[in-house]
Amino acid sequence: MITGPTFEEMLHPHTIAPEIRARAQAARQNAPLDPINLFNITWRDPENRVYHIVLPKALTGVEADIVVLYGREFPSGSHKVGAAYSVLLEKTLFGEVDPSRHTLVWPSTGNYGIGGAWVGGRMGCQSIVVLPEGMSRERFALIESYGARIIRTVGSESNVKEIYDMTHQLRAADPNVRVLNQFEVMGNYRFHYHVTGNTLVELAAELQAQGVGSGRIDAFCSAMGSAGTIAAGDRLKQVFPGHLIVGLEPIQCSTLYNNGYGVHDIQGIGDKHVTWIHNVNNMDALMCLDDLTCKRGLLALSDPAGQAALVKRYGIPEDVVSKLSRLFGISGICNILGAIKTAKYFGFGRGSLIATVATDSLDRYHSVMDEMRARYGTPDEAAAVGLIEGTFHAVATDWIQLGTRESRARWHNLKYYTWVEQQGKSVEELDAQRDPEWWLRHQALVSEIDAKLLAARAELPA
Repeated sequence: MITGPTFEEMLHPHTIAPEIRARAQAARQNAPLDPINLFNITWRDPENRVYHIVLPKALTGVEADIVVLYGREFPSGSHKVGAAYSVLLEKTLFGEVDPSRHTLVWPSTGNYGIGGAWVGGRMGCQSIVVLPEGMSRERFALIESYGARIIRTVGSESNVKEIYDMTHQLRAADPNVRVLNQFEVMGNYRFHYHVTGNTLVELAAELQAQGVGSGRIDAFCSAMGSAGTIAAGDRLKQVFPGHLIVGLEPIQCSTLYNNGYGVHDIQGIGDKHVTWIHNVNNMDALMCLDDLTCKRGLLALSDPAGQAALVKRYGIPEDVVSKLSRLFGISGICNILGAIKTAKYFGFGRGSLIATVATDSLDRYHSVMDEMRARYGTPDEAAAVGLIEGTFHAVATDWIQLGTRESRARWHNLKYYTWVEQQGKSVEELDAQRDPEWWLRHQALVSEIDAKLLAARAELPA
């Protein structure tokens, strides 16, 4: 039986038993569905290097360094697999899920559902993924390839209420259904607080040794889907005094910014509600990005004309451009544009380091890029330069809201309408989240969960 890694082993994979790690590394390419690949859930490669790229200043147009952790090397091709694993691991350790008899339901707009289908199958569980019918074709194909059942709900990225309604129906119809709601369960938060956050802390020191930055991260930018990833900022703020956490939303669905709603196409973010696991009282600024601009940015990096322009006109080395062309999805571009906006608005210059994350990569958006070309035409060299200049270099400092006392109170209060009125939380539970100690207690559970997993391993037959 494969129990999977502890939080500490996901952060520091070199601490995994050598024979287990060797088997896992061999299975990465040869047997990607082998359960041993659970031990490949980490931000570090087999040589213990963090999966990251420091963006060329010729692309960003700012003097601050912007570093992006990229999730494409995780099992299933997205870091969301780490959140899915952590959620299922905790539920299993605390007796809430029995893989031998429970069916898991993963509410998602894509990557968490893909990760849940992969993790559930590796841990011996039957899985149902509930996601909107309007998501990219690649998402559905991946989920099916991992053996999970799919239920399509109406709408697209921002139609999460309809997903919740379906999970309620499934739970009411079968007592053996267990809903692993990424927007609510704190295992998602803990994965990013401990694993993603501390990975970035260590990366800052590694980059300083290479002449990048000063050993600290000045700001962390993350768009909110489930608001798991932005939890890394909570750890960074504890380590680096004055650190800024910047949340990002689509202009077309600006829920925290102005109680907005609407349809957008930055798949994976902007889910039209404030999630339970989002520590909004720790967020220093909120910025909104246009969804079409983000898709144009991805087209600029992924289309041959854009790549040629980056090499010839902007002097970026071909190997760097080749890497940039495949590392990001639409939400990754959103995060990059948010980091540029952060640098411009807060005046971060040479020597500053801003961090962000690419949840998934281009391989989930070929169909979306094909739609872009069909609608707007395949770019030539001149159009490619226009895409680069108009997307990356033209980032403006509009649609920005600072995390004032009043803003944070309003962001928190918006949780009431989803979590108390619709999802069964009490007002007392909601009020408890205002206290920083509530979040500290959840952070401290990492060591308890690791201890429970190690104890469970010790009971396994030799």
